Amino acid sequence: MQARVYQLNVKKETLEERGIPKGAIETLKITKEGCEGDYNRYRTEKKQSDPHKAVMILTKEIIEELNKEGWPIEPGDLGENITLEGIPYEDLQPKTQIKIDKVLLEITQACTPCTNLRVLAYVGLSKTPLFIKTMLGRRGWYAKVLQEGTIKKREKIEVQMVVK
Repeated sequence: MQARVYQLNVKKETLEERGIPKGAIETLKITKEGCEGDYNRYRTEKKQSDPHKAVMILTKEIIEELNKEGWPIEPGDLGENITLEGIPYEDLQPKTQIKIDKVLLEITQACTPCTNLRVLAYVGLSKTPLFIKTMLGRRGWYAKVLQEGTIKKREKIEVQMVVK
């Protein structure tokens, strides 16, 4: 299977809510600041809209692994803006570049699991510590935007490691 965009996800700013879960959309405009129509309180307020955290990426394969472990995760639940399919999670690491049509992203760092995951109905307060432990090394990746543009669901992606 060729690597492609499986799903695109955003969450509009909602008073008192975090940036999860995100809902599916068909097209997504990506700027240097991030994903148009998406609001993430942590990235915006605590990280002061850090451009190295403009976009969050996760693979469908990680979601499927977690489903097999009993966690009923759906794309967008973990806060990712782009759910990829057909690329091993291990192939994504800092400095990896992902090209989707005209958009060029560069992975900057792993997203670490946080207590905000408790807002997911299947996690709640009682399962938060277990879920955080389960998510270590599998939450997703932050990326900066090297080239802006609009992407669509099901678009093919190109991945390359950049040595700097």
